[in-house]
Amino acid sequence: MPRITYASATAEVIARDRAFGPLVEAAGPFRLPKATGEPFGALAESILYQQLAGAAAAAIHRRFVALFPGGQITPQAVLAAPEGALRGAGLSGAKAASIRDLAVKVAEGTVPLQDLRKLPDDELVARLVQVRGIGRWTAEMFLIFELHRLDVWPVDDYGVRNGWGLAHRSRELPTPKELQAKGDRFQPYRTVVAWYCWRAVHLHREGVAAGRSART
Repeated sequence: MPRITYASATAEVIARDRAFGPLVEAAGPFRLPKATGEPFGALAESILYQQLAGAAAAAIHRRFVALFPGGQITPQAVLAAPEGALRGAGLSGAKAASIRDLAVKVAEGTVPLQDLRKLPDDELVARLVQVRGIGRWTAEMFLIFELHRLDVWPVDDYGVRNGWGLAHRSRELPTPKELQAKGDRFQPYRTVVAWYCWRAVHLHREGVAAGRSART
C-alpha cells in the first residue's frame, strides 16, 4: 500500500471535488503546526482558552504553567496543587474543576494518554467528552492539532461550514447534518478538507480570490 502523504491526500481531495483545486492553488500546501508532544498539557490549555480572549487566556495559561516545577504539567501535579493556587493563577472555579476532572479521568484510565494513538477517532472523542469542560469540538481540535489525525470532520465548526460555502460559491451555509453527508466522500482525508475550508475563510477576509496564488 502506498504511503499516505499530505500531498497525496490533498491530490485525492481535489480529485473527489474539483471545487478545491483553485482553493489549494490559492492557499498552498496543507500543513499542521507541530504537536506539543504533551497531550495532557494541550488538553488543559484548550480548557483554559475556552470563552476567553487570546491575550487574557495566554496570561492565565502562563501563570498556570508557572505553578509547576519546570513547567511540567502532569495529572499528578494538578491533583496535588491547592485549589487556591489554581484560582490565584486566574482560573475560574469552573475551569479549575474541569482541569482537575481531566486529571482524575487520566489517572483512572478513562482518558488513557499512554494509548491515545492506538484508539480510533470516535472512541477517543467519546472518552474525551466525558471530561467536564471538553465538548466534541474541543476533542476534534485535539485530534487534528495535537494528534494530527487526517480524517476528522468538525461539522459544528462555523469556519468549516463557512469555508465550504465559499469554496462552492454557495450563498447558504450547509447545516452540520448536511455537511456531515457532504464530507463522507472525502474519507479518510476529511481533516484536509476542513483545513482548506478554514483557509477559504482566511483568504476571503484577506481578499485573495481562489485561483490566485497567495504565495505570489
